[in-house]
Amino acid sequence: MMGSVKLTVIGGGSSYTPELLEGIINNQEVLNVSEVWLVDVEQGKEKLSIIEDLSKRMVEKAQCSIKIVATLDRREAIKNASYIITQIRVGQLAMRRKDEYLSIQQGVVGQETTGAGGFMKALRTIPVMLDICKDIEELAPDAWLLNFTNPAGIITEAILKHSNVKVIGLCNNPINFYKKFASTYNVSTEEVSINFVGINHLIWITGLYINGESRIDDILTGKSDIYEAKNIPSFGWDLDFLQSMQAIPCGYHKYYYQTDQILEKQLEQLRDNETRADQVQEVEKELFEIYQNPKVQDKPQALEKRGGAYYSEAAINLIKSIHSDSKKVHTLNVRNNGAISCLPDDVSIEVNCVVEKHQITPLQVGEVPTQIRGLLQKVKAYEELTVEAAVTGNKGTALQALTLHPLIPSVERAKNILADMLPVNEQYLPQFYQEI
Repeated sequence: MMGSVKLTVIGGGSSYTPELLEGIINNQEVLNVSEVWLVDVEQGKEKLSIIEDLSKRMVEKAQCSIKIVATLDRREAIKNASYIITQIRVGQLAMRRKDEYLSIQQGVVGQETTGAGGFMKALRTIPVMLDICKDIEELAPDAWLLNFTNPAGIITEAILKHSNVKVIGLCNNPINFYKKFASTYNVSTEEVSINFVGINHLIWITGLYINGESRIDDILTGKSDIYEAKNIPSFGWDLDFLQSMQAIPCGYHKYYYQTDQILEKQLEQLRDNETRADQVQEVEKELFEIYQNPKVQDKPQALEKRGGAYYSEAAINLIKSIHSDSKKVHTLNVRNNGAISCLPDDVSIEVNCVVEKHQITPLQVGEVPTQIRGLLQKVKAYEELTVEAAVTGNKGTALQALTLHPLIPSVERAKNILADMLPVNEQYLPQFYQEI
């Protein structure tokens, strides 16, 4: 049994929190969590209160001795925490909707983690996350920060470059691949081994092994299908394309490889006010109505519609590995440090890592095939400039970042997007509006 653990969730009023709490309860024998602190901002006060009540009912039903504390006092929540999970949304779902609508209206893909929408979300979020990190440095310097806040790779990179916090970026994409292939081949996830190369929401599978036997050709030849995220339109993959690539793309690659189809679908959704942002608002409303019911004591099935399935499992598995010094392999967002030789050392990458109590080490990827390297380097350069723009508030850097993104076709379009989006986000972007 480990020493007792204080776990803090920043963005505790999120609809995802019940799934995280379920994971903590189910692993309490190993984790020995004594307190879970849920912290949020004033605008999220009502949701936080609903999550607090549901969390207490879940703990009571499980007959756990976990103390649930909900607060708007972030510093108190961070103080002496062992693990801190960030899942914040600066500007709430209203700004996500504006990101998507303004992008699609400009004739580019609207998405919350990439392209123009992901760019604006990063600009709003990075200063807030770095502010949180100052509190962690002061009040819980030994804590591990597990970041789920999207765009997770960019946010993690900003923290790696501009703070001393022990940060790891997490995504539910890799764990979903493990579960999908385990189900396909009727084996446990322990019998599945996957080689990943890339950055958050832009990872390629370059090796798939079931009990040590390579099965990647099953996917490349269409004998077997792959994991499809519920929140991304599915048009299938062209098998000639997959075979010539010799790798399996993740769902988010569709924004790059099937841009025309995605955009056509989004323009249709925009006309009907049914974009992904609209759908998420509906699901969120439905979830909180369920959460409010005093008879509900479990995580509801409807949560799966939110698109973040198994994220808590990824978090809990990682916490268990760190705490027990397991030396297990997890797929994480960490500082590159030469693991992917065609990218700078100081950027965030998403690869397999060995997890120890005192450190997390990315495994060497080796030579990256040209057909992967081309898109990877371009999107990573966009991410580097986005971090710089968010920290400095330099509009020129912001323009260069957007223009470089593969989903933005021209300088003119990038300028129009900035002219549209910066004023709408003014209250969240003081760095761009300070008096010179």
